[in-house]
Amino acid sequence: MGTKLFALALLGASTAAAADTVYSNANGYTLAGDGSLQRFAALVVGDDGRVKATLPAGAALPRGRRVDLKGATLLPGLIDAHGHVMSLGERALAIDLSETRSLAAALAAVKAGAGQGSWIRGGGWNQERWSLGRFPTAAELDAATGAKPAILRRVDGHAIWVNSAALKLAGVTAATADPAGGHIERDAAGNPSGVLVDAAMKFVGDKVPAFTQAEADAALAKSLEIIASVGLTGVHDAGIDPATWERYQRFARAGRLTTRVYAMAYGPDNRAAIAPAGPIPWGFDDRLAMMAMKLQADGALGSRGAWLREPYADAATRGLPFHEEGKLRRMILDASAAGFQVNAHAIGDAANGAVLSAFAAVPDGQRATARHRNEHAQIVAPDDLPRFARLGIIASIQPTHATSDKGMAEARVGEARLAGGYAWASLLASGARLAGGSDFPVEPPNPFFGLHAAVTRQSRDSMPPGGWRPAEALTLRQAFAAFTTGAAWAGHAETQVGRLEPGKWADFILVDRDPFAVAPGDLWKVEVRETWVAGKRVFRRR
Repeated sequence: MGTKLFALALLGASTAAAADTVYSNANGYTLAGDGSLQRFAALVVGDDGRVKATLPAGAALPRGRRVDLKGATLLPGLIDAHGHVMSLGERALAIDLSETRSLAAALAAVKAGAGQGSWIRGGGWNQERWSLGRFPTAAELDAATGAKPAILRRVDGHAIWVNSAALKLAGVTAATADPAGGHIERDAAGNPSGVLVDAAMKFVGDKVPAFTQAEADAALAKSLEIIASVGLTGVHDAGIDPATWERYQRFARAGRLTTRVYAMAYGPDNRAAIAPAGPIPWGFDDRLAMMAMKLQADGALGSRGAWLREPYADAATRGLPFHEEGKLRRMILDASAAGFQVNAHAIGDAANGAVLSAFAAVPDGQRATARHRNEHAQIVAPDDLPRFARLGIIASIQPTHATSDKGMAEARVGEARLAGGYAWASLLASGARLAGGSDFPVEPPNPFFGLHAAVTRQSRDSMPPGGWRPAEALTLRQAFAAFTTGAAWAGHAETQVGRLEPGKWADFILVDRDPFAVAPGDLWKVEVRETWVAGKRVFRRR
């Protein structure tokens, strides 16, 4: 090689090395390929945004731009396997009732936030937290809203509280029949009292003006801001429509999609509209994919829409199956045959059993390839628990649901049916795969709240002492895996994210304390300082 060529080669090598960034003096953690916890002291990131190496303490550091982390704890970016991205932003920009602890406080918040729009919108209410013993009424809401129509979504998203103006606009009267998969709450005279459950929400929902593009874009931008602030570098959006898919693509093209989104089309119609040619794999530098369809088998426990084998312990109903079992099976078989992962919402033991039976009808090869999922897997009959592993069905769990639901769940189903309820340790011991999430904005999106709930089985006020049904608690390593490698696998992204290892994207976070060293009860207090996606910082706490 001539002198000039040799010099150019040296310059190229030097430039390549200089383009790397070396994050040194880190208190780093990731999971190894065998699932064990791996420590490292330096992270090397290439200019392509991918990990080049993790190095132990004392190892020689390569050339490159140095960032001294001064002992800060560095973790892989966490992934929420079940959230509602647009709803998170919409909730943040509307009336938020999630922190209200009484009906009076909720009505005061509604009155204060009524604003100038043609409708009053909001959500997050929970009559259980108000110790109301019943659902709120339209008459009570009227006092805060006047003649302007109002729609306020329950915390679980499975019921709405509306006022008299909204009921009138929707034409909902005593003569209106309950729709299939839905229920109209009524007073003693049979008149609609102001709460519409599951499929009945459509009566009023169809009358609410759609968000403008500017409003929807603002909601997505706000949601992405919140997501980055809590250390999430990936989310699985549990139910989208074509407009949301188009919005995601616009944000991705503009470089504004600051988290990786694994989208689930909501039902067969949206799946066909978004992806008529089949699943859309990861694109935009692995920022966006639509490879899954979301189905709902039932409603939620809080609104007594969860479908149970036997009647509720506190009401003469078995809940609301969304689909006849034959139709549920056909939808799952059709989507699976077309190559889509099917992610089925199932809360009650009847719903979980029906979903597992439908998945059992899918050919073995399709199940293995698609990685079908049960979303929530909350109240499961003990004889159904082993079927997850046997069928290869991922249990997509939301640990904070257990600690929020504990008192309500006992009242709704009684002690006997909780034997397989929120049974994460049993599922894992049986060989099932777990993916961790929050179901935001039903619960806060902070994944450290989820880690805390999974490990302690306590709410953030340390109740109950010793944890609720503590035999089903996870170890911190197991919970950490659910929010990293487990969620990555569930989103067909395990070759790209979930671990910090050579070749994977440099998605990582810096936190203010070591979660593997703090007391379990303090896990929820871990605060994210910085969030990085593909080697670029997308959040810094000021």
